[in-house]
Amino acid sequence: MKFPVGKYRFDGPISSPDQMEDKPGLFVVYCLKHRGYYIIDVDESDKVKSSAQNHERLECWKENSKEGIITFAVYYTPNVDKEGRKKMEEEIRHGDVFVPCGPK
Repeated sequence: MKFPVGKYRFDGPISSPDQMEDKPGLFVVYCLKHRGYYIIDVDESDKVKSSAQNHERLECWKENSKEGIITFAVYYTPNVDKEGRKKMEEEIRHGDVFVPCGPK
């Protein structure tokens, strides 16, 4: 399934970072509630699986998903460097959707 996030189409839902690959890309953290999926966070990494497994904002994810289940979506970017991924992340964060965890 594809999740549109800004102008990008992420693969998901993914129930665990263990199901991701350790490749460069972006990942979105969602809370699955009875009414749908709500974005909690977005981040970029050279290794999305490792980053999502050991993320410093895990407590924020838990706090913002108390009434639901944490899920993920991923967008691999093999031909985009860190600077390019950061721009993509900022574009999503400053788009139409409120992202409660992470830099504002």
